[in-house]
Amino acid sequence: MPLGMAMTRQIALLRGINVGAHNRLPMAQLRELAESLGYEDVRTHLQSGNLLFTSDVTPARAAEDIQRGIAGRLGMDVRVVVRTVVELRAVVDANPLAAVASDPARLIVLFLSAAPDPERLRGIDPLGYEPERFHAAGREIHLWCAHGVYGSQLTKVLTEKRLGVTVTARNWSTVTRVLSLAAEQGEGCHRRRR
Repeated sequence: MPLGMAMTRQIALLRGINVGAHNRLPMAQLRELAESLGYEDVRTHLQSGNLLFTSDVTPARAAEDIQRGIAGRLGMDVRVVVRTVVELRAVVDANPLAAVASDPARLIVLFLSAAPDPERLRGIDPLGYEPERFHAAGREIHLWCAHGVYGSQLTKVLTEKRLGVTVTARNWSTVTRVLSLAAEQGEGCHRRRR
């Protein structure tokens, strides 16, 4: 019987939970769900749906399994985006807005389920939103909300409807903290399942 994929540290980012009275999902239930899926070293960070785990399934499969598990067991339609710890480190290391982002609470990363069609980004003139800035690359968009997230005009433009993919946002403090927590247990686990 062939060996499975190498065990990999991954981060699931849930979209739109525990905001106001809607989509209330206790983190204990999320951890229990992840463990029931066979994931190891499970932990959560904050109430906004940051799930860290180790698994030998691909990130795309993990996203599907978690979404299906939440729907089937908890009756909630929650979209999930998953990155490996190596992918998340690349997002942090490549921060294209580091020179202008002076407050980690106003630097946002939009994590996308897939790279958007470039046509969907056309027509967004960055100069029209200054001092806000954004940089799209692959499955992430770094976004500098110079006057705060709630007053940001770019957050009103860079939406799921416009991009055509699932979008979930995290501020820079959360991104770097989740990376730190995930890296505590290794950037890649070399164990393999049989």
